[in-house]
Amino acid sequence: MNRHISEQYDTELAEIKARLMEMGGLVEQQLERGARALINHDVELAESMSSTENQINKLEVDLDEQCVQVIARRQPTAGDLRTLICVMRAITDLERIGDEAHRIARMARGMAREELPEDQYGAFRELNTMVARQLASALDAFARLDEKLANEVIQGDEVIDNQYRNIISSLKISMADNPNHINRSMNVIWAARALERIGDHAKNLGEYVMYRVKGEDVRHGGSS
Repeated sequence: MNRHISEQYDTELAEIKARLMEMGGLVEQQLERGARALINHDVELAESMSSTENQINKLEVDLDEQCVQVIARRQPTAGDLRTLICVMRAITDLERIGDEAHRIARMARGMAREELPEDQYGAFRELNTMVARQLASALDAFARLDEKLANEVIQGDEVIDNQYRNIISSLKISMADNPNHINRSMNVIWAARALERIGDHAKNLGEYVMYRVKGEDVRHGGSS
């Protein structure tokens, strides 16, 4: 009987982790599509993202409830309890990443009639590449409980912040020099801000990995 209960418990934990990775995959897809919609002024692509956003929101609710039920029924301790705590924190961050990706899509719709810049948003594309890699690494670290990779994600957030600040500075100059492109520049600023926030959420995922592995909260400048 104990062995049967243990196997059921292991299956429940494995399912939770698998569904978290499913949610992560959908969020990565949303980020890619939102950025591509903006870069190409693709309104149709931007509008197609709503159904996936609904999937992400449903997964957040379902996973949160699943974790609560496991904690209530199984009363996990030590590593398993930390795993469930980390999953519950992570699903909130993933849902917020999905929201930010959808925000980028809204900016894309607002730019649909604007002229494409000569560099086709080169600095924004670079920031998006950095953030997408950061998110992929964070999810990989979470899946494998890779402390080294998680720490790289945490440390890499400053590089993203620097690129974001460079974009803002450049666009402020551009708006002063080219008043006709203020709408386009403002939309890119908001989209870049969304990417910067996604980087912050990816950093959070890295911090959850450190907590799961080491049992230490490394947020807000704690030990790592």
